[in-house]
Amino acid sequence: MKAVLVSTYDLGRQPFGVASAAAWLARAGADVRCVDLAVEPFDPIAFEGADLVALYLPMHTAARLAARFLPAIRRAAPGARLCCFGLYAALNGESLLELGADAATGGEFEAVLADQMRPEAEGGVRTVLDRQRFLIPLRKGLPALDGYAHLVMPDGTRRVAGATQTSRGCLHRCRHCPVVPVYGGTLRIVQREVVLADVDNLVEAGAGHVTFADPDFFNAPTHSLRIVEEMHRRHPRLSYDVTIKVEHLLRYRRHLDVLKRTGCLFVTTAVESFDDAVLARLEKGHTGSEAVAAVGLLRAAGLGVKPTFIPFHPWTTRSGYAAFLARLAELKLVDDVPPVQLSLRLLITRRSRLLELPEIRRISGPFDPQALVHPWRHPDPDVDEMQRAAAAIAREAAAAGVSPGAVFERFVRLAEGAVAAAGEHTEAPRRAKVPYLEEPWYC
Repeated sequence: MKAVLVSTYDLGRQPFGVASAAAWLARAGADVRCVDLAVEPFDPIAFEGADLVALYLPMHTAARLAARFLPAIRRAAPGARLCCFGLYAALNGESLLELGADAATGGEFEAVLADQMRPEAEGGVRTVLDRQRFLIPLRKGLPALDGYAHLVMPDGTRRVAGATQTSRGCLHRCRHCPVVPVYGGTLRIVQREVVLADVDNLVEAGAGHVTFADPDFFNAPTHSLRIVEEMHRRHPRLSYDVTIKVEHLLRYRRHLDVLKRTGCLFVTTAVESFDDAVLARLEKGHTGSEAVAAVGLLRAAGLGVKPTFIPFHPWTTRSGYAAFLARLAELKLVDDVPPVQLSLRLLITRRSRLLELPEIRRISGPFDPQALVHPWRHPDPDVDEMQRAAAAIAREAAAAGVSPGAVFERFVRLAEGAVAAAGEHTEAPRRAKVPYLEEPWYC
């Protein structure tokens, strides 16, 4: 039986989810082919004769792209069972079925996906959270690591970057997080020996840096730290980065020195806002002052800080946006925040806990099966216009390849009500002051 696994986008990473699924399908006897449409063109020939085609949807952008590709894939493989898997497959299963998919599964998807090779397998939408013994991801069918986003160092050198995971799901229930409707506060561990073997394979394939793509690396800190200790013993020159929520940075501050000692370059942390009222509505589990404290702890440990934000939400005001930018400058975070982070707008996914809030229900519309969100309008149309202008600045900065600091003043002027001229920057094209990945994090 021929199975084709498809990734549409995974933040510039070689996708762990596809490699993990490939291992399970190969064990079940399938002839597996992997296609990554983020780094290679769509080729109908790749799907000829396929019995199963499965698209990996770990994020909203991937799901939107998959919806566009589904008709073409159906034409290329008319006899194939067409499945979607991953976090956003579970969130958007009904819409994906309407677009032509036969099945959609989320959570711990590997066993369900392997079962889809049986002609009598059930279709429909399934979310599975059963504990499982992971297999070592099978990456040999994916495009070479060198074709994905690299790590760029302050001296301009680039390192090939890979990505793996020590866990899936999350113990927390932040209102806006897309993990919550699927995992509901559940955590699932990827066994230590599987993670280490995957890292070994990434290094053999040329990786000089690894991203741990867990929703939160400190959901299970003992497990995670044992992995990086052994990883560093095996590969002492390998660097890595992780994502850790503010609450965990404060609670487990004693472990930050271990991250530094074992090669961690920077930590991504979802600050989202410095406004305590907004953070309370999102149920983030931290305050603005605690976010500032976490930044200080990371810097004291010698670790880079990559905070992420949702600056545009129903409670944004022009003065509030200006205060947010001023706070970034005050904390000397301008170079650590990619321009896209200054333009992001709150996504309200299907089954989002945000819909618990009356003020969200008042401004949001029915679920849009094309956009895969509940559309919403800000009570002040001026704020929506400001967000569109901010998004345009971010796109222009990305196209021009300029540093965050080069374009920051344009966002400040936007908040003040004066839009800088297109193409206006304050310094030459990008030269990294801090290590960064070529594809910035966003949802």
